[in-house]
Amino acid sequence: MKQRCAWCGSDPLYLSYHDKEWGVPVHDDRLLFEFLVLEGAQAGLSWLTILKKRDNYRRAFHGFDPQRVARYSDADLQRLLADSGIVRNRLKIESAVKNARGVLALQQEFGSFDAYLWRYVEHQPRQNEWRSLAELPARTAESDAMSKDLKKRGFNFVGPTICYAFMQAVGMVNDHVVDCFRHAELKQAPA
Repeated sequence: MKQRCAWCGSDPLYLSYHDKEWGVPVHDDRLLFEFLVLEGAQAGLSWLTILKKRDNYRRAFHGFDPQRVARYSDADLQRLLADSGIVRNRLKIESAVKNARGVLALQQEFGSFDAYLWRYVEHQPRQNEWRSLAELPARTAESDAMSKDLKKRGFNFVGPTICYAFMQAVGMVNDHVVDCFRHAELKQAPA
């Protein structure tokens, strides 16, 4: 049996996410936007709740195409608020639209959302060496800086803790504990 990070438990969806996605470096702007929206939606909820709704989010938010989401109208907001397949929180839904507009602005300024984000870790995943989950920080100087700048640019649901969870999810940091089989795999993977 493979040794895994304890947080993923035994739920098959969580195991699959842990084994195949969490901590894998992401450089696709659409997928980065998806994770940003989902991490914001997760605030106050469990990540497993969001994973179970992920396909619904992809459908409801048109595959997380930031150009399309940025153009959402009041009718789109009402459609999303009525969609039982996602978290129907007005502030979280409105932030997804606002953040899509922010992503487009960052793409104009930096060439891509990816280029903007990865500069916080000098374009290389941070390779941490945590021995237990208790050692993992909830935020870092990098997530604080990212949060501050995103907020200054008008993004919402991007506090330092959400930004750090985002950084973990998209592989900007390798926070698998050292005895997890994924730690060594991701340490050797190309950035």
